[in-house]
Amino acid sequence: MKKTLTAAALGFALLFSAGVTEASASILSKTVNNTVGIPYQFGGSTLSGFDCSGFTRYVYKQLGVNLPHSSKQQFHKGQAIKKSELVKGDLVFFNTSGSGVSHVGIYLGNNQFVSATSSKGIAITPINKGYWSSKYYGAKRILSPASAERAGL
Repeated sequence: MKKTLTAAALGFALLFSAGVTEASASILSKTVNNTVGIPYQFGGSTLSGFDCSGFTRYVYKQLGVNLPHSSKQQFHKGQAIKKSELVKGDLVFFNTSGSGVSHVGIYLGNNQFVSATSSKGIAITPINKGYWSSKYYGAKRILSPASAERAGL
């Protein structure tokens, strides 16, 4: 329990240290705070456990968007964007298997993203350091600017 609370506090701190105002981060920060530390579960898409695409699907459902439960299918949604153009809420994709898209997360700003990992469950991780930096595959913007503004991003 202590680990989960610490992870949630870290998630909250990272969101706000990135310069996000309380009002503009309400949906995303609330969802992240409620999910950081939840364990990985293959095929999971509920607060009992998530896999990576189940997690992104769950978060986007909170934002009023329906996504498929597959990282490869999610990669075919939205508008492709450059890594240098990432904004909070964009989906980020990784090649962890050596054969294309195999992992997805949500960009939080400040070079951080949140995803469901098999080792840590829902976790906030740097996108440009360590394991994930060499696995980065691409990014998609799912929400239109107007939708993102309504969602508080």
